[in-house]
Amino acid sequence: MADSDPIVVTGMGAVSPLGVGVDANWQALMAGRSGTVVNTRFDTTEFACKIAGLVPGKEQPDGFDPTRVIDPKDIKKMDLFIQYGLGAAAEALAQSGWVADTPEKQAVTGTIIGSGVGGSPVMAEAVNIINDKGPRRLSPFTVPSFLANLAAGWISIKYGFKGPIGAPVTACAASAQAIGDAMRLIRTGEAEVMVCGGAEGSVDPISIGGFAASRALDTSHNDTPTEASRPFDKGHAGFVLSEGAAVIVIEKLSHALARGATPLAIAAGYGTSADAYHLTAGSPDGAGAQVAMNQAIRSAGLRPDDIGYVNAHATSTEVGDNAEINGIRAVFGDRGQSLAVSSTKSATGHMLGAAGAIEAVFSILALRHQMLPPTLNLHDPEEVAKQFDLVPLEAKPKTLKHALSNSFGFGGVNASLVFSAV
Repeated sequence: MADSDPIVVTGMGAVSPLGVGVDANWQALMAGRSGTVVNTRFDTTEFACKIAGLVPGKEQPDGFDPTRVIDPKDIKKMDLFIQYGLGAAAEALAQSGWVADTPEKQAVTGTIIGSGVGGSPVMAEAVNIINDKGPRRLSPFTVPSFLANLAAGWISIKYGFKGPIGAPVTACAASAQAIGDAMRLIRTGEAEVMVCGGAEGSVDPISIGGFAASRALDTSHNDTPTEASRPFDKGHAGFVLSEGAAVIVIEKLSHALARGATPLAIAAGYGTSADAYHLTAGSPDGAGAQVAMNQAIRSAGLRPDDIGYVNAHATSTEVGDNAEINGIRAVFGDRGQSLAVSSTKSATGHMLGAAGAIEAVFSILALRHQMLPPTLNLHDPEEVAKQFDLVPLEAKPKTLKHALSNSFGFGGVNASLVFSAV
């Protein structure tokens, strides 16, 4: 039975390797543009992986200029992930039209922004400073600039949100869990408006070096970076580490209509589970993922056959992509080409803790525009995946009412979200 007063999305914001702003991201995604580039963030001479998904700078079209949303004197107090989070939140709040300008509104507005890593670039820099110049040369802002909960903290402080605050740090499922946690807080009446999503800025020597050491990153496309992220393709050879943030504003439909806000989509369902299987790999049959997907679908009051599109977690690794497809098949059965399954990580790369939120935004936009985002670089699909419509290479129209978005992370965490058209 449909909820007579569902939770709806009233604002969205995005900062990604595809650009700054939801519209810029969607246009780039629909055009089949990749955000993977040669990594110029640091000297990669000694690194096996020399590519990354970098948020374009202010000198580039649709680039990120932190001074548009942050007082210049505060920029030095925060690592990149916080800056990106503030940028995405500013756009989402502007679209939603929500301003907590009274004590009553402040008390019922919460903030949950997840991050898989937090400020590892600042941590890496701090180690260098200690080694080169000694600990007395560290900035007093060192710790507040890298703590993973400080994206939520800065947003809360900037806008005066005094309701529930949190920061899931559940690897690559962090921002999907942030949205799910926010939905629960609204359902229990602990908040009326939630600002939720994720932020990540960890294209740094620690993350690139560490993931490469575990053979998780693609190192075979250093000369052709746009071809590196290739989910479901037989040529996939690891993921592309990327950065950015995405934030959505959610509230009950009655609350949104009472203040004249425009509902963009329904945040209909959420499910989460643990694999209890392996530190970095999911069960080959996608057992934990199945639990999360089924929970999300049930909590939305739907059946698997109601879902028309799955935005897959698929990062472009053989083990992970195949396990997810096996889980999807177990949940949705032999739907064949009637079920569209694509991975927008083929365009953005893997934004780690921000991945679930940007993919939630893309799932919502798919519903609003009735368009399926493409899976780039998909030329020779794995046999296990080709049973579904993988939307290879180009976006295409499809009538959609409900979409599911998957996010899975190291440690065996799974999170699935269901969004429905208004």
